[in-house]
Amino acid sequence: MKKVLLNLLIIDLLLAVVIYLWQGQIWLINAQVAFFSSSLIMLASMQSHKNMVSKALKAGAVTDDGRDTLDKLEDPYDLYDEQVLEENKEEKKLVDVVKEERANLKKSRRSIWETSKDAKASFSFYRLGAYCLLVLGFFYLNSRELLLLIPYLTFLAIPLFIVVFSLIENQSEK
Repeated sequence: MKKVLLNLLIIDLLLAVVIYLWQGQIWLINAQVAFFSSSLIMLASMQSHKNMVSKALKAGAVTDDGRDTLDKLEDPYDLYDEQVLEENKEEKKLVDVVKEERANLKKSRRSIWETSKDAKASFSFYRLGAYCLLVLGFFYLNSRELLLLIPYLTFLAIPLFIVVFSLIENQSEK
């Protein structure tokens, strides 16, 4: 996260100098408000996701059954696993299989309380605050008649690309 923040700051400083020299103060104000609010949204989302994952790990919600992701997608019910097929050589009636699957689905049903725990991460204060800052910045520029959509929308998107490329670069280093 430190590397992402450093990349955001360096690119913001470079772009601020270039925008100020080429386009002037109004473009710079629009660019900085959009870049800052979009950067905060990205950083808040990353922090919120980090908190959600660490809570899930502490709660033991993440399990590893030894299957890779592709195998889980192709065979979600483990129907074609060779080991399971050998263990269950006797054929079961379709009715029995359906009853077992229904029982498994009932066991795995989540309560409203469990679902609300997961939804808390989506509505973290970091992210809500960052989105509020985005909206307030937009309304401030609009009320002062300083809003120019081209620099605002352009610089709203730039932090997304910086964060993605920083994370890809960080992943390739590992």
